[in-house]
Amino acid sequence: MRIKPVRPRAAGASVPVSGVQVVFLVGFMGAGKSSVGQALARGLKWAFEDLDRRIEAREGRAIEQIFQQSGEASFREAEHAALRELLAEPGTHRVVALGGGAFAQAHNALLIKQAGGCVVFLDAPVDELFRRCRQENTERPLLRSMEQFQQLYESRRASYAQAEQQIETSDKDVESVAAEVARRLGLRPREDR
Repeated sequence: MRIKPVRPRAAGASVPVSGVQVVFLVGFMGAGKSSVGQALARGLKWAFEDLDRRIEAREGRAIEQIFQQSGEASFREAEHAALRELLAEPGTHRVVALGGGAFAQAHNALLIKQAGGCVVFLDAPVDELFRRCRQENTERPLLRSMEQFQQLYESRRASYAQAEQQIETSDKDVESVAAEVARRLGLRPREDR
């Protein structure tokens, strides 16, 4: 998929971006990438893709099983392959939720940059992210102690900050964050033809 590149905007800028056909949502565990991505895609009448779900389908096992049985390095290889596959598919107007570590991998960030689209960093205070993750019924292989969680967050934050847009999700519901993403990027629902 070749898409018109988008020029970076300062975090918090609300200048509409024209020509955006793919939105990549990045951020740490618990930031709301999948939930916001689904809401944004639904509101725009675009397709939605969760990269972790694609990895699970390709590998025939859950993310936590890949980590347990094969290790993080194997998971990262599978993640990169799934991202390559997704970006090679024809079609446009898509919202893609990336796993927490995907954009922190330089070769993935380069693929995304080459494909174009717009990268949006969803963020919240680390203690809120930790609380959200603890409340979910989802097994997260890299969710251990608060100390480890915070260290991992800090190690990835500089990568996330390379996104064209940054949106704070703290104390906001999914629909209002999705609406803010659309507003910041100047996106409206696609007209059916």
